[in-house]
Amino acid sequence: MERLSAFDAGFLDAEDADRHISLAVGAVSVVEGPVPEQDEIVAALEERIAAIPRLRQVVRRQRFDAAPPEWVDDPALDLAHHIHRAALPHPGGDQELFRFVAEAMEPRLDRERPLWQSWVIEGLADGRWALLIKVHHCMADGIAAMHLLAGLTDGGEGDTYASAIRAAHEESHRRPSLPTPTLNPLRWMRGGWNAAAALVATTLSTVEGAVDIVDSLVRPSGTSLNGPVTTMRRYSAVEVPMARVASVCHAFDVTLNDVALAAITDSFRAALQRRGERPRADSLRTLVPVSVRSNDAAHLLDNRVSVMLPHLPVDEPDRLEQLRTVHRRLERAKASGQRQAGSATVAVLKLVPFAVATRAVRVLTGLPQRGVVTLATNVPGPQHRLQVMGRDVVRMLPIPPVALGLRAAVAILSYGDELVFGITTDFDTFPDVDELAAGIGAAVDSLSAAARHPRRGTRE
Repeated sequence: MERLSAFDAGFLDAEDADRHISLAVGAVSVVEGPVPEQDEIVAALEERIAAIPRLRQVVRRQRFDAAPPEWVDDPALDLAHHIHRAALPHPGGDQELFRFVAEAMEPRLDRERPLWQSWVIEGLADGRWALLIKVHHCMADGIAAMHLLAGLTDGGEGDTYASAIRAAHEESHRRPSLPTPTLNPLRWMRGGWNAAAALVATTLSTVEGAVDIVDSLVRPSGTSLNGPVTTMRRYSAVEVPMARVASVCHAFDVTLNDVALAAITDSFRAALQRRGERPRADSLRTLVPVSVRSNDAAHLLDNRVSVMLPHLPVDEPDRLEQLRTVHRRLERAKASGQRQAGSATVAVLKLVPFAVATRAVRVLTGLPQRGVVTLATNVPGPQHRLQVMGRDVVRMLPIPPVALGLRAAVAILSYGDELVFGITTDFDTFPDVDELAAGIGAAVDSLSAAARHPRRGTRE
């Protein structure tokens, strides 16, 4: 029987702590061709769900958190509760699709049932339709979620991601499972000793990184971009040609992540200016999840991430200088111990009794988070075009959650020849989500032009 880690269960606790948030992640696949009949869709998804056990399971918590929550099969599983059908109003463009996505992601998933929902969406422009999948973050981090979502599609050459997920699941049953905590105080003491030893064994840079993480959470940003949120959301997305991003990477010796964060920097700078706020050097600290998932764990459904918390240079008006500064700061953050501190914290949580570990996670998620303004997560997408029931998936849009005082979140996904930015914001406090998306696209275009003509300026 599989159990949740304290880190996975922490997403449930964080959701419990704020009635305004829903910690679900999602993706929209826009599909070419006529929409299938409902019974055809149910039959196809049923076959794929059979290969992904997590989609048939519910979370069962233990009294007083004496042991980790368990994933158990739902004997009453009824796909009618999970597969829905909807139609967009005319003309079925992006605005109508994005509005539907935002509203579908707002409600919390029912914990009495498997923690996922799906919608077949008709009425898209150009005769297309879409498949929206929503899963709880306690089930998977971004990489695992993409494998899960892709597992519900066909492989472009007749194979399916589901077969790989099934093989990985079977392999996980042959590996040692999470240790079952005991009420024996000697075991608690040994767990505490192991935890202490693990902390002592971390390097000085890791300790400094941990201090920096905590300081980043509690030091106010001084902008209107973070703070309490409502229960309503907005969504938008922008797609940029991967060739343009690659040209910037080649011309200026930077990474794809550098380019993406530089574009986000420039667009958030404009957002601050629209609010009449002066962009300062400390205005925008972003939480950048960093995967610590090994290749052999790519298909396992859980959360394996650490974090970096760099300031983005919104005070800098020149886009090329923004890019260079982002590159330097990410390199500095990697060396500062922030990423190692996050990994060490997750490792330590595995060594102590679950009741102690989950209490620590609740304390951390309950901190008055005032310093981080946005989330920017980069998830590698499928390396080839996908299909759903033999029909081509022409677009794939990622959907991040808004939570913990972050009024905007950006998910970055590569799909085919496009780099896709999916943006979720709080409905009331961040209404200009479309402008934020457009600004990201404009910044990439500007950097691409600079890559072709490196002597020209890139000032706004």
